[in-house]
Amino acid sequence: MTFGQTFTSCNPLNTTNCPVDPALGTNASFTFNSSSVADPEVWNSTGGALQYTLQKPGAEFLIQGSGDSPTITSAFYFLFGRVSVMLRAASGTGIVSSIVLQSDDLDEIDWEFLGGNQTHAETNFFGKGNTTSYNRAIWYPLPNRAAPQDDFHNYTVTWTAESLDWYIDDQHVRQVTPSDAVTLNGKNYPQTPMNLKMGIWAGGDPATNVPGVVQWAGGNVDYSKGPFSMYVKSAEVVDYTTGASQYSYGDETGSWQSIKVDK
Repeated sequence: MTFGQTFTSCNPLNTTNCPVDPALGTNASFTFNSSSVADPEVWNSTGGALQYTLQKPGAEFLIQGSGDSPTITSAFYFLFGRVSVMLRAASGTGIVSSIVLQSDDLDEIDWEFLGGNQTHAETNFFGKGNTTSYNRAIWYPLPNRAAPQDDFHNYTVTWTAESLDWYIDDQHVRQVTPSDAVTLNGKNYPQTPMNLKMGIWAGGDPATNVPGVVQWAGGNVDYSKGPFSMYVKSAEVVDYTTGASQYSYGDETGSWQSIKVDK
């Protein structure tokens, strides 16, 4: 559901004066084995610093108490592409691990994992921040009913103008096409330049979330049972708009055809 996570500092649906988005324009792989990987020129960190230990592979996103929500957001954007993340979700009732692709005008593609759900991953999408309904989320079991919290799994999204597809460990689980998202004049289909966010947050904390969010997250967080940790071993991002240097919005329609690509 990504309650409380969506935000834009300048919405191109309301103005044509938003800053341009720096483009990835190629493919990039990140192995999160030291703090040097989370380069501040590439990844913006909020809500707490990442941890690295010899005992655990990958970057640790750690919640120790109320208000912790370590998240990294790519400084680069991509217009259609593929994202693959090797992630081990956090345990804990009310704890949410997430992979979010999001644009400046609040198009969104999600993976989310509830700490109290030991078998399934949630897929979801939004267009233009439209939250008039929350009927787009679908849960899928991991292969062999594996627990997302017990080991790393490969969570992949491929995204084009024609379809949006989710994969778990290379197993195709869901497809959405523009015709499946026809409300809001067809704009519910994500179609504008995205960046990548990975993080953990306490959806079940009643001090920071409304009751509906707490219920969706599985119930109240018991911080005495923490700390709670999500791990990311690696991420691969492919920008299908090869050679792009930056993206900008040509008008306020929010359609992919309106996006200007500088090379």
